[in-house]
Amino acid sequence: MSAGFVGVVVSDPSLQGQFTQVELRSLKAKFVSLKRDSGHVTTKNLPGLMKKLRGLNEVVSEEEIAAFLSESYPDSDQEIEFESFLREYLNLQARVSAKEGGAGAGGGGGKTSFLKSSITTLLHNINQAEKSSYVAHINTYLRDDPFLKKYLPIDPAGNQLFDLIRDGVLLCKLINVAVPGTIDERAINKKRVLNPWQRNENHTLCLNSAKAIGCTVVNIGTQDLVEGRPHLVLGLISQIIKIQLLADLNLKKTPQLVELFDDSKDIDEVLSLSPEKMLLRWMNHHLKKAGYKKIVNNFSSDVKDGEAYAYLLKALAPEHSPETTLDTKDPEERAKLVLEQAEKLDCKRYLTPKDITEGSANLNLAFVAQIFQHRNGLTSDTKQVTLTQTATRDDVLLSREERAFRMWINSLGVESYVNNVFEDVRNGWVLLEVLDKVSPGSVNWKLATKPPIKLPFRKLENCNQVIKIGKQLKFSLVNLAGNDIVQGNKKLIVALLWQLMRFNILQLLNKLRFHSQGPQGKEITDADILNWANSKVKASGRTSRMESFKDKSLSNGLFFLELLSAVQPRVVNWKVVTKGETDEDKKLNATYIISVARKLGCSVFLLPEDIIEVNQKMILTLTASIMYWSLQKQPQSPSEMPEQSDPSSMASDAASDVGSEDGASTIAPSESEDVNSLSDSISNLTMDDATSIAPSTENGNVVAES
Repeated sequence: MSAGFVGVVVSDPSLQGQFTQVELRSLKAKFVSLKRDSGHVTTKNLPGLMKKLRGLNEVVSEEEIAAFLSESYPDSDQEIEFESFLREYLNLQARVSAKEGGAGAGGGGGKTSFLKSSITTLLHNINQAEKSSYVAHINTYLRDDPFLKKYLPIDPAGNQLFDLIRDGVLLCKLINVAVPGTIDERAINKKRVLNPWQRNENHTLCLNSAKAIGCTVVNIGTQDLVEGRPHLVLGLISQIIKIQLLADLNLKKTPQLVELFDDSKDIDEVLSLSPEKMLLRWMNHHLKKAGYKKIVNNFSSDVKDGEAYAYLLKALAPEHSPETTLDTKDPEERAKLVLEQAEKLDCKRYLTPKDITEGSANLNLAFVAQIFQHRNGLTSDTKQVTLTQTATRDDVLLSREERAFRMWINSLGVESYVNNVFEDVRNGWVLLEVLDKVSPGSVNWKLATKPPIKLPFRKLENCNQVIKIGKQLKFSLVNLAGNDIVQGNKKLIVALLWQLMRFNILQLLNKLRFHSQGPQGKEITDADILNWANSKVKASGRTSRMESFKDKSLSNGLFFLELLSAVQPRVVNWKVVTKGETDEDKKLNATYIISVARKLGCSVFLLPEDIIEVNQKMILTLTASIMYWSLQKQPQSPSEMPEQSDPSSMASDAASDVGSEDGASTIAPSESEDVNSLSDSISNLTMDDATSIAPSTENGNVVAES
């Protein structure tokens, strides 16, 4: 009996990970009981149930809960499903905790990042000023887009933004503005009128790509975007725009930022600063030089009077900064003068004097980021920046892998937001959070210390617990001690993360096999993933084959396009595929592969270079992610059935004819809806080749293979 017990299964593992099975069973029972008694669960009868739940009881009234739910469900008769109920419960808890602890949450501590104010915490009543600002940004950056220009400019006053979001094209384009090249536009469905399948594909592509650039999208699904739910849409747009505006606030893009730090400063600590903290550091650097006596710690209360802006512009652009700005006593008048001066630097006006005086954090951050982009006032002395420009090939590879680890960890829905893996794991806390996600119950939180941690031995205790759990999970940790993590040994940290990620993906694949074959099914290995991919391609009638995950023939990308086509025939548009003979053609294919995989529902974080250079760990990652998606949808997959086995397939074929603008085809929502969430945990897990399970060793020490 027990072998067949599955418990309460939620389609989104990130959502499921927020609850224990005991909690899920209890919540499910209450939800089913309410539905049985009332016939439907709506905003009319749900507040009474939610009022009694843990964390809400005696904290919020039924009226407040009803008002909160009405933000997401303006139609009081709209039925609410169980997973939506779980999300709203989490969101309401976030609202309550923000109310109770908000004052202290944003103060110190490098752990907090603007990105960690994920969509779940952006559920306040829609801020019309922010909405207008985002609309202005979209109108500015996308007004010349060949597809969107007929729909722009958007009117900030109405609901045109939310209506335009529904087909997914605008958000995909906005992601490419923020981080150019993230999405291959050939993979976007761009017909004037899209059917539900095509919209779902665009939103799946959008959410997986948003995660790949660093957005936190744990509690948002494709259906939320299809419905244009305002608070979720604005939360996502806010994150995308911030990533764009803060893109240059790192040493790689702007090496001159080393000027902000003492020579004795640990460079790793500099690298770990969030873009928001780096922007504050830059602002205070210039304010101090200009004679401003205060320290700016935030982009709200500390800039409300406009004085800091007046001093900042005086330091950066004295030719546009008359003394009268500082002499002005009225804060709103001073804010008006500041904006006029900033416009002379070509800063776009996305905020009003009122937004400054009211301390709108998001808009003020965007304003300062714009000033930085147009005039950062840093030296161009190359002697000062040599520190950041001596990267070797190994450094480049480590940097790419660091990025992949960082995006993967942030996609898991852990509480901490990682800005730099090698620095942020050194206190052990993030690794404990990841372990708790991939192996629930493994962490003894009573023995763990949460940041900020002042005592060094507390960091060591956290890291020692990480090593202890790793050994319990049968990781190969030869001569790897907690102190190696504390010291920030990059190769040893990478070796640990590889095993952690391999454990996660194999565990998830084994769960799928267990549910389909029962306990007699053997454990899946790396070699099984390789064999599965080859057999899939062969069964589709093609002759491509990969000998290993480092097979150099993979660099042209054709094998992966054939694999993607094998698991879902309609997803690859062969008209845009190249032969992969030149470097340029290989890059085109690699970019297309990543976007097609994300469009299918795979949450992958590798870069085109990883395919072109055949990075075996990333190649295994991509293959495993496609395998997971395929196994997950296998029981109901039309692609596993004979052609035309169902009369409805004729409708599917007809629908594919009105697919994307370039002829790319589509898949049914039943096959891909929320699959993007399901594959979060297994995407881009950097693992060794199928032939070597454990990391290699040199002289008894764990080492990272390059």
